[in-house]
Amino acid sequence: MSYDAIVLAGGAARRLGGADKPTLHVGGRTLLDRVLAACADAAETVVVGARTATARPVRWTREDPPGGGPVAALDAGIRRTSAGLVLVLSADLPFLDRDTVRALLTAAADGPGDGALLRDADGRDQPLVAAYRTEPLHREIALLATEHGTLHGLPLRALTAELHLTRVVSAAPLASFDCDTWEDLAAARARIREHGSVLEHWITAAKSELGIDDVAVDVATLLDLARDAAHGVARPAAPLTTFLVGYAAARAEATGADPVQAVAEASRKAADLALRWAAEAQNPHPEETGSG
Repeated sequence: MSYDAIVLAGGAARRLGGADKPTLHVGGRTLLDRVLAACADAAETVVVGARTATARPVRWTREDPPGGGPVAALDAGIRRTSAGLVLVLSADLPFLDRDTVRALLTAAADGPGDGALLRDADGRDQPLVAAYRTEPLHREIALLATEHGTLHGLPLRALTAELHLTRVVSAAPLASFDCDTWEDLAAARARIREHGSVLEHWITAAKSELGIDDVAVDVATLLDLARDAAHGVARPAAPLTTFLVGYAAARAEATGADPVQAVAEASRKAADLALRWAAEAQNPHPEETGSG
């Protein structure tokens, strides 16, 4: 499904004391980079706001004058896109995931209306977590500009009220969680470290940082391997062994092997070695017990 993405990153962040909100970190990544990761397969990504370093290339633009509000910012962004479908996101969504993005795009592309927006767990519509058909979005923005003489300061509801939008409820209840205050930011940083999801968030962040987002990670297999190496050899063997498995799998993939199978095979070999190593430690004198 071909689409462009527009990320609005130019808000005043008044409740954050004017802080540069898109560059604040959650889970070791900026809020902006976390949003960009959720729409990494966009044909074109336009960020409306002040330029800053990003983990992947984007196009930058600003509404004129800056600080004109979400409709003016959206107008500036959509002028830089060409796809028939555009994903519109705010830059402060630490838990937005690709499945939610895909659900919005599918609903917008397959539905009878002008797009689809997320409806959060409290029943509130989220027009900055949405996918819109480009033509009606262009049309309604132009009509608003004609009616009001300017887009500056217009609320998003002035735009969305004129569009026929499908409501999508995400399977991820935190997909629309945004960081408007310092308390929100603290809550996001705490949630990302919760026991049940910390490994998932960490692996996603690490893959993004290393530029290997498309690599599948068999967490259970690698954790089992690390346990076997730590218990059967020595604790420092755990990280070293998983590194060597990754290295071996990369070499196998370079020769044409399936990457998932390469990791599985390298993990199996290393785990078997660790178990043999442990067995020797438990029975250092096999001749005395009759075993070979």
